[in-house]
Amino acid sequence: MKRKLISVLLTATMAATLLAGCGGSGSETASSGAAAGDGGELNVFVWTEYVPDSVFEKFEEETGIKVNVSTYSSNEDMLAKVKSESEGTYDIVQPSDYMIQLMIEQGMLEELNQEALTNLSNIGESYLDPSYDPGNKYSVPYQGGVAAIAVNTDKVDLDVTSYNDLFDPALSGSLVVLDDYRAVIGMAARSLGYSMNETDTAKLTEVQDKLLTLKDNVKLYDSDSPKSALISGDCTAGFAWSAEIALAMEENPAIEVVYPSEGAYLFMDNWAITKGAKNYEAAMQFINFMLDSESAQMVSEEFPYLCPNTKAVEAMGEEYSGNLAKNPPADVIAAGEYVENLDTDTLAIYDEMWTKLKQ
Repeated sequence: MKRKLISVLLTATMAATLLAGCGGSGSETASSGAAAGDGGELNVFVWTEYVPDSVFEKFEEETGIKVNVSTYSSNEDMLAKVKSESEGTYDIVQPSDYMIQLMIEQGMLEELNQEALTNLSNIGESYLDPSYDPGNKYSVPYQGGVAAIAVNTDKVDLDVTSYNDLFDPALSGSLVVLDDYRAVIGMAARSLGYSMNETDTAKLTEVQDKLLTLKDNVKLYDSDSPKSALISGDCTAGFAWSAEIALAMEENPAIEVVYPSEGAYLFMDNWAITKGAKNYEAAMQFINFMLDSESAQMVSEEFPYLCPNTKAVEAMGEEYSGNLAKNPPADVIAAGEYVENLDTDTLAIYDEMWTKLKQ
């Protein structure tokens, strides 16, 4: 999926002929907005490699609504693109936790029609009413996860247990890391015992000094598909999304997931409707469809991130819930930290750090 600071916007539009008038798939089927078969159109803007085509196709077949899909690789790319387009160009976006808060503050999101979200009860209570959107007025959870450590145990002799270990010179030229400035700088901060949302300038100077020692160890920055470098063996360790590590582990059993002892970077991505959305009712229908346990299971089977849909988790059984990479343990989540919005001056310092690292 997902998440680099500077990237080329990838856009893909689904052009298949749509079937109208197909019935729903049971009591959980999306039921808000236009009735199935009424047709219409929906413009969604989502993370790269994060929503299976089969899910969009299923929604189209059940509702007759054409889905036009555009993709992005970072929250910042998404925000800039939405701002640059006329209001309502995109009906649905998929921001992470801190970005939801920012977009609410900037008046960029529509309130959700809670009565239409008949499948919201499928989401576990611990994932509802988040601090970034109290009462879920503007967003509902999609998938989440952890930025964890991947280690190819056939290639790496070092005993890796922490973010701090990724700075060891023994890993020179061997790492794939997320192309995400908040995640990587946050990882450096956590390795020093500081918050991922650190604002103290003296501490940030220490973070920068530590961060720059990572440069020689990094072979590749990749948020879209870090698993590829791990599977191919081009990189023998990495700092990647837990689901990417899970997929790499399926291809190479020597790859293991390590949750850092310092406490991990956490994220939760969400569905939200943009201000002035031209297809609000269809957007509500789609969000409710995505809250359906069958839809959530289809997503997790292809992109196995942390699934907040408890009914889907029950259906997937031990293969999902017992997999440490697909379903991070509760103590990992409890010890982790979410990114928060920072003031402009602090973000400028972060941006300067990131620029120096990648020079």
